[in-house]
Parts: sequence; C-alpha cells; structure tokens
Amino acid sequence: MRVQFIYPSFERHAQSHPELLQWVPCDEYLGGAGLGIASIAAVTPPEVDVAFHDDRVNPFPVDQVSKGAAHDADLYAFSFFTPAATRAFALSDALRAQGKKTIAGGIFPTMMPEETAAHFDAVVIGEGEGVWAEVLEDTKNGALKPRYRATEPFDLSKLPPPRVDLYVENESPHLKPDDYPLQLSRGCPLSCDACVVPGTLGRGLRVVPRDTVAQELANLARLGKRAALTEDTSFFFFSGARRHFREFLAVLRDDPRPSHDKISYVGISAPMVLSLDPSLLRELIGSGVDRFYLVGGFDPITRAAFGWGDPKALDKAERTIARCHEFGIDPYVSFLVGNDGDDEGVFDRMLSFCQRTKLDKCEFAVFTPYPNTPAWHRLVSEDRILHRTWKKYNDANVVFQPKQMSVERLQEGYLRLWREFYSGRNEIAEREHHARTVQF
Repeated sequence: MRVQFIYPSFERHAQSHPELLQWVPCDEYLGGAGLGIASIAAVTPPEVDVAFHDDRVNPFPVDQVSKGAAHDADLYAFSFFTPAATRAFALSDALRAQGKKTIAGGIFPTMMPEETAAHFDAVVIGEGEGVWAEVLEDTKNGALKPRYRATEPFDLSKLPPPRVDLYVENESPHLKPDDYPLQLSRGCPLSCDACVVPGTLGRGLRVVPRDTVAQELANLARLGKRAALTEDTSFFFFSGARRHFREFLAVLRDDPRPSHDKISYVGISAPMVLSLDPSLLRELIGSGVDRFYLVGGFDPITRAAFGWGDPKALDKAERTIARCHEFGIDPYVSFLVGNDGDDEGVFDRMLSFCQRTKLDKCEFAVFTPYPNTPAWHRLVSEDRILHRTWKKYNDANVVFQPKQMSVERLQEGYLRLWREFYSGRNEIAEREHHARTVQF
C-alpha cells in the first residue's frame, strides 16, 4: 500500500500584497512544513510506502496522477491550517474526481470537520497518531470511515521522532525552508481568544520526552538544519514545562554546532520576557539561542500599549525590548493590528515604538479570527465575519468588521506599517541570509 502525503500551499503576505516585495528589502522567510505529516509518517508501518509533497515548493501535479505511477497512491493524506484550506479543497476535489481516496487532518480539519468533510473522503479530528493504524487498515480493506477521532490524548512516551527527512528530500534547490519546527510539548490549558492549540491538541500540557527531543535535534543536525521552537508554552511553570525546557537547553549546549546553525528562534511574549529570571536568560544565550520570536497582540501588555496607548503598558513593552538587548538576544517582534481595543492611533504608536526601541527587523499582521476559536465564535455572534474565503485568513487581509475603524482603514494601516518601518533600510539587503530574513 502507498500513502501520498501532501502539504498544500497557501497565500503568503507578499502574494496577497505584491507591493511588499518592493518595500521590504529582506528575504522572505520560508519555514518548514508543520510537523503533522512528519509525525504521522513516523508511526506508519515500514511495509507501507510513503511519499511527501510540499505544494509550496512545487505545485502538486494533480493532473498527472492518472497518467503514471509517480504520484499514484492508495490514499492521499493532507494536513493543513486555515489559509491552506482553499488549496487543499481544490486538490482533494480533483483527486476524488479521478477516483482517488483522500483524508484530511491538522488544524483546520479538526476545527472545521463538517466543512472539510464536503471535500474529503475522511477527516481525522485531533491528534492522528492514535487512529492512524485504523485508517491504514480501513484503507487496505476499502472501508474508509468518514470520521476518525482518538478517544484520549496520544501517549507522547510512544512518540517516535518525526520524519523530517521526508521534508528535506522534497526541498527545491531554489526554495528551501530556513528551519524546521521542533516540538517540546503539546496542548495548553489557557484560553487565548485566537489560539487553536487547546482545540487541536487538548487543554492538558504534555511534554515530549527528553530522549525523543534529543533525537529530533540530532536528526536535524545530521540533515544540516536548524530548529524553530514556535510554542511559548516552554516557559510555563505548570506541568514541568520550564524544567523540561531547561533540560532541552542542556541537550542543546552539548550540540557542537555554531550558534546560528542550531536554533533559529524561540517563541515568547512580552510578559514572559519580563518574568524570566536572569539565570534562564543566560542559559538561553549559552545554549545558542540568540533570537526571540516576540509575538504581540495577544497578551495584556502589547494590547494595552499599542491599542490605546496605556502609559504603564508602553513602559513594560519598552522594558521588554531593553531586556532582550541587555542579554544579547535579538527581539524579532510580530506586531498585530485589529484587536477590538485598537483605535486609529495604533499604527502611529507602533511605528513610534519601533523607532524608540531601535528595532532592527519586525513583521506586521492583521488580527484573524481563526475558525472555532473563542474570537471566531464572538465575531460570528456579532455578525462581524465578512466572508469565509479561507486563503484570505493568512494574517494579511481583513476578514472581519473591526470595532473601532473601517475595514479599509485597518487594511491600509497594516500596509503602511510595512512601508514606513522598512523605508530607508535598504542596507538590510546586504546582510547574510539569516540576518536579512523576515516573514511576509
């Protein structure tokens, strides 16, 4: 039996707004595909032939499936998040029209199973490792079920390292991901209004065993790849997350590679930066971590600082950047506009803040109510969702009615942030790739 995994493409910021390519003198960041497919491939029995296709790198040749064996398979398995749903639906519809069987898993299928089911033969809801053996057996017997859902969270002690090698083998010489995700934990007990983690991976935080993480890091090193730690749950005190993170840093320190070759960034928020004790910050630097992906717009500090210019919050936001600089960590900031607390002064406040704190590079995003999150349900109840064209749910387009400004004002303000921040910064283009890369 053969399974063809597909990671569908999605519209990036610069594809939605090509003018960004003229304004931003940087390389576009291309992260590795999400770990969903690599994790499922790792629990696939060796007698099952697996193939992976990154549709972002090379469009999947759906019209060639029936003409040869190169992409022929017994099952076409997709994993995708919201902005990739449009492309995933189109590919699956085309495959099913040729009599092929398709199955979907990942963030969007878990959060919107009914909508996904209209385009796929089967949908996996939640973590897939616990039901994958059943999916394969049903496929073999020609009895694929419409829905698969694990009855309990997957035991991470039984989780093998993800098959990132499949991703690397699919790279293009001209388009290679800058890094690949490394997952230290799953789930989160918090209820942030726009976050999909509790709804997809559960509300209990579970850590990936140290030996598994060490093997993942070694695999990335063998493949010549850096790791990206996207989840900020590593800094939480509960469920042993911070202790586990420090154990990971010890493993990282044993890695003989130069700093830039180990970790591209660690995700974090302003309140967490301010709460970290100096010893942990020194451990981060000593382990080769020299960049924070500082995500704003979801925490009380950045919402108040930029949304309505609260002086105390602005002071905390400035101290956050100063603390990063003090310890030699580059604060790559992601600014979010469009929260309900944002008035029309939000754009000026952000640009002024960037100038005062001497930020080197950053990115800007539009608040996006991802389906089935608390924010989504709130905006649906208030009749503020403008459309469900999923490819536009990519943090670069206004897909809802803002509370304190027009749709046009928010969209224009988002573009203005990119244009004015990078105006006069052409020297960035002369740097090495890792120092001139931003996500847009």
